[in-house]
Amino acid sequence: MNSSRFPAESTFDVIIAGCGPTGATLAAELRLHDVRVLVVEKETGPKSFVRIVGLHMRSLELMAMRGLLERVLQHGRQRPAGGFFAAINKPVPKGLDSAHAYLLGIPQPVIERLLEERATELGAQVQRGRAVAGFEQDDEGVTVELANGERLRSRYLVGCDGGRSTVRKLLGVGFPGEPSRTETLMGEMEVGLPQEEIAARVREVHESHQPFWLRPFGQGIHSVVVPAQGVSDRTEPPTLEDFKQALRAVAGTDFGVHSPRWLSRFGDATRLAERYRVGRVLLAGDAAHIHPPTGGQGLNLGVQDAFNLGWKLAAQIRGWAPEALLDTYQAERHPVAADVLDNTRAQMELLSPEPGPRAVRRLLTELMDFDEVNRHLIEKIAAIGIRYDLGEGPDLLGRRLRDIDVKQGRLYDLLYHGRGLLLDRTERLTVGGWSDRVDHLADPTAALDAPCVLLRPDGHVAWIGDDQRDLDDHLSRWFGTPTG
Repeated sequence: MNSSRFPAESTFDVIIAGCGPTGATLAAELRLHDVRVLVVEKETGPKSFVRIVGLHMRSLELMAMRGLLERVLQHGRQRPAGGFFAAINKPVPKGLDSAHAYLLGIPQPVIERLLEERATELGAQVQRGRAVAGFEQDDEGVTVELANGERLRSRYLVGCDGGRSTVRKLLGVGFPGEPSRTETLMGEMEVGLPQEEIAARVREVHESHQPFWLRPFGQGIHSVVVPAQGVSDRTEPPTLEDFKQALRAVAGTDFGVHSPRWLSRFGDATRLAERYRVGRVLLAGDAAHIHPPTGGQGLNLGVQDAFNLGWKLAAQIRGWAPEALLDTYQAERHPVAADVLDNTRAQMELLSPEPGPRAVRRLLTELMDFDEVNRHLIEKIAAIGIRYDLGEGPDLLGRRLRDIDVKQGRLYDLLYHGRGLLLDRTERLTVGGWSDRVDHLADPTAALDAPCVLLRPDGHVAWIGDDQRDLDDHLSRWFGTPTG
């Protein structure tokens, strides 16, 4: 398109719409490669409610890769990495393949603040109270029009602006799936009954209403999830009275709930964008996929999108990206999102009070007594079982490599700067003309069951072997033409 009617006032490499966890993470990843980034956020301030979200194993690993984990751990509470799938309570399998085999519960405003602080520390500009109202793209870039009439110019635009994404709608990308059929209320509040009485009543309700829980969170606060009657306009927040009515309908009592910390509602709408990229405009996070919060995967999925996209988009901007590199973002992440949508669909069915789904739930509960089944479902929810299709090769190819011991300490400590890494146990290979993009660690003592691996900046294994010529081919595939 011709953008001549949108004269630009400022020029950036990337404009990101939305400063939630996905947008802030993407901004930080781009700044590791000196990309000029502007994040525009329509909200004038952070969220006012204190909702607790969970960081699963893969997200914790990614935080560790960028030196953020200790900062995040200070503000969260660790809990066992089990009982996620459809709230079926099974013990955590032993020996999960992660150095961070736990769930970290953390207030959503806190994780958003930490990620935004990280982006600004690295040099990203974040401007609040500014919303994207329109854009036009051409062969050289994108001209973005803000709601206040200001026009900005960038080489790329990324929509991280949520499930009702303005960027996706303006882009004309289809968002097929299913609308909400049911609605659930979720919140945190105090209760007025003794804990023993609450526990007994909850056990009774679970005989017929699986989507319900009322759990102690600490300091007198309880987490409440209860089915609502019908599907309402979710642009209007629920009230405490809505919760009381729903609790009485399901449990016969409102448990004396009072003093809410936050209240929200969610439906089971499930949708996946048909495309993640159209020219110079891309989508990530909830702008690309929405699903029920069952299993706590939404925030994690978006953050992991950003880690996949960040280095690839930076490579495109810095001029060394192989021709098809940016297209691998959709090729890799679209199937992952489709799988998350499917597992949340399955979980929602298993939470149904209908006889058929309850029979399936009882059967799956029995099957999860087998360690392999329980482990598979936990790895699916925690995203440590993902394997990108990078062609034929050993099972490790395309998977992320766990944080292993190396002679310099821990592997993830070597990935702070968002570069590739050759982990070489043979001590005879080299990254040659790719040394400006790929680090090299020769370490015959590394706790690795392979001679050498080439890691991408997102920690996934791009190559396994011990042949220099084969390595050079894969360095070219992922990191472009060598210099010098």
